[in-house]
Amino acid sequence: MGSRYGGLKQMDPVGPGGETVIDYSVFDAIRAGFGKVVFVIRRDFEEAFREGVGARFASQIEVDYAFQGLDALPPGAEVPAGREKPWGTGHAILVAAGVVDSPFAVINADDFYGRDAYVQMGRYLSSVDAAAKPDPFAMVGFPLRNTLSDFGSVSRGICEIDPDGHLISVTERTRIERMGDGARHREEDGSEVVLDGGEVVSMNMWGFTPTVFGHLDRLFSAFLAERGQEMKSEFYIPFAIDELVQAGEASVSVLQTASSWFGVTYREDKEHVVGAIADLIARGEYPERLLDGAAG
Repeated sequence: MGSRYGGLKQMDPVGPGGETVIDYSVFDAIRAGFGKVVFVIRRDFEEAFREGVGARFASQIEVDYAFQGLDALPPGAEVPAGREKPWGTGHAILVAAGVVDSPFAVINADDFYGRDAYVQMGRYLSSVDAAAKPDPFAMVGFPLRNTLSDFGSVSRGICEIDPDGHLISVTERTRIERMGDGARHREEDGSEVVLDGGEVVSMNMWGFTPTVFGHLDRLFSAFLAERGQEMKSEFYIPFAIDELVQAGEASVSVLQTASSWFGVTYREDKEHVVGAIADLIARGEYPERLLDGAAG
């Protein structure tokens, strides 16, 4: 549920035929060679998702579901009294362990990543050596300027990358605002930092092998031991992967794309997303009626 958006934005239509961002994501994944989609949802959304989203793709790709409940916890862990929300993106991936057994990509359901991002990720996952050490993971990196909103500040994970294209670190920057072709953000002390817009940022499109589940299970247990009694603490996937990278347990290849990322953080963003998709349709990158077109 998008608090800044004011509703269930994953189900809001943005295409000319009533398509949602999820529809475009699954469409792009199918034509990039993915063979299964798993929706990680709340149990009380199950009927709406099965009928409103999953059923549309059942004839084209295997569809499965995982449920991120507040009480999906390791043995012995307890939900603190008064907590209402689940435990974040790392937890969302972890609950899918029972329905994923091969290399897989992770996306945010309300983000439009573009065809090239799926092509690059599909190519990486289809050739990855799952037995390699450190564990070989991947992340699609976008130019910062391609990910900003015109309607408010955003938070972005700015990446440091080594000469071989591997992730060194991700630094979370908050209150980033567009400024011409670049951007700016304010530090906690109020000082302003100017960004040129070409910085590579993570938009939570990751590629993993199933070995990630064992790591997440261990890290989530440690997280709960330290912060499990907080009302709003979240186990974020970028922080978990950064911990694995720093420990030498994982290596993350950064797959850079020039695609524009579209998001609907604010309700005002929707008009931009609708227009951007219309432009992609006019350029022939998507059929006008997505759900009527074959994903080829």
